[in-house]
Amino acid sequence: MDELRFACDPTLGRLARWLRLAGFDAVFDPTLPAPSLVGQARASGRWLLTRSGALAAIAGPRAVLLRAPATDRQVAELRERLPLVAEPARFLTRCSCCNEPLREVARAAVLERVPPYVAAHADRFVACRRCGRVYWPGTHVGRIVARLEAWFIGQPEAPQGSAKSS
Repeated sequence: MDELRFACDPTLGRLARWLRLAGFDAVFDPTLPAPSLVGQARASGRWLLTRSGALAAIAGPRAVLLRAPATDRQVAELRERLPLVAEPARFLTRCSCCNEPLREVARAAVLERVPPYVAAHADRFVACRRCGRVYWPGTHVGRIVARLEAWFIGQPEAPQGSAKSS
């Protein structure tokens, strides 16, 4: 199966960020006009994710209309419609801001770009070639990974109003 790749409409910036954190290729440009977004998604073989029924209608069969306003429910809706399973080995491998794959960098290469305490104590650094952001395993990583595991690895939630079997 081909890897799932996404183009998120301007209302789904938070979802795009979480998809990236999970290791998915998810483009997001809130300044892109709707026709350009649809064209970009089609040209690059991406699923268009949107909260707009009108945009979903013009996008065609590779569009997913998400109704939920909250990110956790959006992930659940997406998992109901697509075979969306994230692998823990891919968590935190993309820049959460610009979508570029991250690359490992030496401590010496980032000493001037991170806080002094981090430079002295972090054991691993990754950086984005496109935007220059530097990431390290801070205290928040455990919470991010726990949320990603709950959202992307567990069984998708049943739609609201449907019976659950026991």
